[in-house]
Amino acid sequence: MDFQNRVGSRFGGGGVADASQQNLDRKERLRRLALETIDLSKDPYLMKNHVGTFECKLCLTIHANEGSYLAHTQGKKHSTNLQRRMAKDQKDIALGGGVAPLVFQHAAAPTMMYTRMPIRKVHVKIGRPGYKVTKIRDPETNQNGLLFQIYYPDIVNGIKPRYRFMSAYEQRQEPPSKFYQYLLIAAEPYETIAFKIQSLEIDKNNLWSFWDLDCKQYHFQFFFKIKEQ
Repeated sequence: MDFQNRVGSRFGGGGVADASQQNLDRKERLRRLALETIDLSKDPYLMKNHVGTFECKLCLTIHANEGSYLAHTQGKKHSTNLQRRMAKDQKDIALGGGVAPLVFQHAAAPTMMYTRMPIRKVHVKIGRPGYKVTKIRDPETNQNGLLFQIYYPDIVNGIKPRYRFMSAYEQRQEPPSKFYQYLLIAAEPYETIAFKIQSLEIDKNNLWSFWDLDCKQYHFQFFFKIKEQ
């Protein structure tokens, strides 16, 4: 940084940088060091889209360059989502006896490290899948719900569709509203699709999903909890 020609400095001497400038300079040095140290091509959550910007598939955020994405991975939002993802995966393993998915971790700057495990292959997206949404009602509880049928004729072998609910404040595609939430369904190599639904409490004890491997069709249904009078 050039600290000359600033208020309070003598010609030929370095001026005193204020705290904000020193902080920016430090962050820039750390960013350059990280870009030289980390191979982002192995990050399963990083995707370069058709317009040349970078997307974080974990947080659904868009970044102008790799440096911006790397700075995002050091932030609270990415770290929190990564911890939630790992906790959910461990829970799924405990319930279903499955194999742990591959996890890419960024340690806090300036020291960065990786968990040594095979990296999941990132597939080229081929577009959105076809789908059908049907309103349903539980005849026993009178709960209202939705049934989703998603068609994945060209799904990658060994991949099973996944879902998760997301609040309106997690997404960056449109202004958040407290009246709505989102259901995300993903399966490689298709784009992740999101359904905008009412922000009512989901009955987590009344969820159902089924992957029809023969028809390559994913079924998922849920019900809203009935509000107590």
